Amino acid sequence: MKAPAAGLPVPTAERLVLGGALLASLVLVWLATRQPAAVAGFVGGLIGLGALGWMLRPRAEPGEPEYALPDWSVTVAAIDRGDAAVAITDRAGRLVCANPLYEQWFTAQHAPPRLPVDNASLERLAKAARAGWRDGAGQADLIERDHLRWKAAVLRAGRGDDYLVWNFTALSPPDLVGELIPHFEGKLGRALAGAGLTLAIVDPDGKVRAATPGFAARTTGDPAAILTGKDFADLMYQDESDRISWARDGKRGAPLSLFYLPVADPDAAAAPDYDQTPSLILVADNGTGIGGGGGEGGAGAAHLEALLAQLPLGLAMADRDGRLLFANTAFMRAAGRDGEAPPTYPTDLVVQEDKGPISDAVRRFAQGPANSGDIAVRLKGLAEDPVTLSLAGVRGLGEAAVLLGLTDNTEETRLKRQVAQATKMQAVGQLAGGVAHDFNNVLTAILGTCDLMLFRHTPGDSDYDDIQQIRANSNRAASLTRQLLAFSRQQTLRPEVLQLPDVVTDITHMLRRLIGEKILLTVTHDRDLGPVRADPTQLEQVIVNLCVNARDAMLAKSEHGKLTLATRKISAAQVRDMQGGIMPQVDYTALIVQDTGSGIAPENLGKIFEPFFTTKDLGKGTGLGLSTVYGIVKQSGGFIFADSEVGRGTTFSVYLPVHHATKSDTVRPELVEGSSLLSPKPETEWSGGGRILLVEDEDMVRAVAQRALTRAGFEVTTASDGDEGLEIVQRGDPFDMIVSDVVMPAMDGPSMIREVRKLRPAMPVLFMSGYAEEQLRKELDLDNVEFLPKPFSVQQISDKVGAVLAAAKG
Repeated sequence: MKAPAAGLPVPTAERLVLGGALLASLVLVWLATRQPAAVAGFVGGLIGLGALGWMLRPRAEPGEPEYALPDWSVTVAAIDRGDAAVAITDRAGRLVCANPLYEQWFTAQHAPPRLPVDNASLERLAKAARAGWRDGAGQADLIERDHLRWKAAVLRAGRGDDYLVWNFTALSPPDLVGELIPHFEGKLGRALAGAGLTLAIVDPDGKVRAATPGFAARTTGDPAAILTGKDFADLMYQDESDRISWARDGKRGAPLSLFYLPVADPDAAAAPDYDQTPSLILVADNGTGIGGGGGEGGAGAAHLEALLAQLPLGLAMADRDGRLLFANTAFMRAAGRDGEAPPTYPTDLVVQEDKGPISDAVRRFAQGPANSGDIAVRLKGLAEDPVTLSLAGVRGLGEAAVLLGLTDNTEETRLKRQVAQATKMQAVGQLAGGVAHDFNNVLTAILGTCDLMLFRHTPGDSDYDDIQQIRANSNRAASLTRQLLAFSRQQTLRPEVLQLPDVVTDITHMLRRLIGEKILLTVTHDRDLGPVRADPTQLEQVIVNLCVNARDAMLAKSEHGKLTLATRKISAAQVRDMQGGIMPQVDYTALIVQDTGSGIAPENLGKIFEPFFTTKDLGKGTGLGLSTVYGIVKQSGGFIFADSEVGRGTTFSVYLPVHHATKSDTVRPELVEGSSLLSPKPETEWSGGGRILLVEDEDMVRAVAQRALTRAGFEVTTASDGDEGLEIVQRGDPFDMIVSDVVMPAMDGPSMIREVRKLRPAMPVLFMSGYAEEQLRKELDLDNVEFLPKPFSVQQISDKVGAVLAAAKG
């Protein structure tokens, strides 16, 4: 980059410009006036202004140097180095100047940190720039582009710290060959020689760079012989059948197996240039061309096959025509053919659409230089899960030309499906919880309106039955929302420390009537079962839902069946033996529900816990039974799994962690742990009236609640959101109680109550919400508050308000 021209000194240039401007001004004044007096007055004025400016000019303190404007040509000359690229940027990120080496490496069109390098390097440069402006210095240890590598140092400079000086120095590529050579003469070389293996590093021109003592002994007879510079091909012998042996042994030498590996940095951003990369050659003196015939070669082939058969990696060998010569057990297992004989061609393992690409890939890797690569294929019977088939060209193995690798990723695929299923269930659960909240608001208005209408219509009235029908259907819809909340794990649980067999015993009689006389119910329990902590009511719902599903499945198959309920003790060691990786390795108490029904088809087994999914006939199921079970079990900290065989039956296994008692545990607690919001306090009769502030953003819910409370004898003042409710309280209006929604636009209910409590600390509060209290627990972290879930009836809200006031006055 060229610096600005040096030319005249800056002060001299400024004087010339200033003098020219004054002379031009005098000429203009003379031409305009033609009066000497005017010209003299103008000159006098300029002299006065000049004198005033001279007196007011900024002056340097004594001893402080005066700086001239920068001459960048001097800077360019100073940074002209051959060993480092130097660039200077200003605060705007503009390139001020740079030396020739910088222009050669990065060009003058790019200013640091925005250089033509990879993304990781750009991030390191940006971090160094921020450190330079902030701390005065920064550095980036590695900057890469293609095969080039640098390190960068940045320094803040200038009188006002307005510049960054960048210094780039080149890094030499890692000497992988130099790192390997010392190991050849050490333990690695001796260990390989003991196993019948030797190593040599060969340059692209075919010359030996280094070799292990074992390689030197086999080629020359002297382990200390120096082979550097010798032609590798001269040390080997190849016969007409492409079998390779040591040149020192001649035609009678035992066949060898040669494996090539480019000595390249595996972490390099760009692929290595194989024409310029040395090769690491492994020579196995016990190998041979697989399928190459009998004699010594046949014995070597059998030995190599036995070695590959013991490896846990799925490996196979194919000839140039694509025929499989060998495949180990791991390869066949990964291909989904465990226990079967290898097919004639590898293409027999994949779907029709992938046969052509595999054939082309085998032919490509069987010819030319030894390369490797991967191809995605779909196996027969597992077409929905593509797998990776690795191919590598091999030489010196007789008929074998391509090495195939296939990894058994069944477990990985299963885990991926489970993670995807869990993610989907979580998303659906969040959606279900939101839908239930909005639906609860609508149901509150419907139920409340029905109740108010029933006060005006008595049995026998023409509209009475219709209103009752609306109310009954609304209650049924409310039950559906509770099931949605259960699935989304947002319902309110009242956990207790209990024994699972006790819960099963309590409902066994009801289950017998529920499933009917034609189905045999068998109940068994293990001894010494650990206690669990769960809501007994919800556990009963889990058992009932599973038994009802089992009943329907058995009756769909025949008129009879057998239903087995069992509780099992599952130790942490048994969980570890399951090797599922999903359940923590702790003790569990398990509930097993097994039927002899029609079973679940494999394609449906992964969907049974989704809401509204059902295989029953239209009108015979909502699809929420198993989704409710899933939500309750997961919210209780447990796990549920389903195993099914079509035509044989289904087994559901529910695992609940064993609860270890603490001092704070009580049996059948009256409070939900960590909260006093749902205290099941006895409803108390209240007939004293009172002033109520009702805060609700939904107009229809607010209208129903206001009418219900007014009818119960309360004086009600309404507000449409938290801000309006707080303003009413701040005006000083006396209230005996506040009834508020929780989630509202602008200021929500809990935020409003916190502000109200600053004015009225003892104000009783009743929260109402379409969300479950379990979901709102963190937001409702307040003392002396009660909760009323939506939907509620006119009688329920009136009774609840009366009970809260009675408790507050008592």
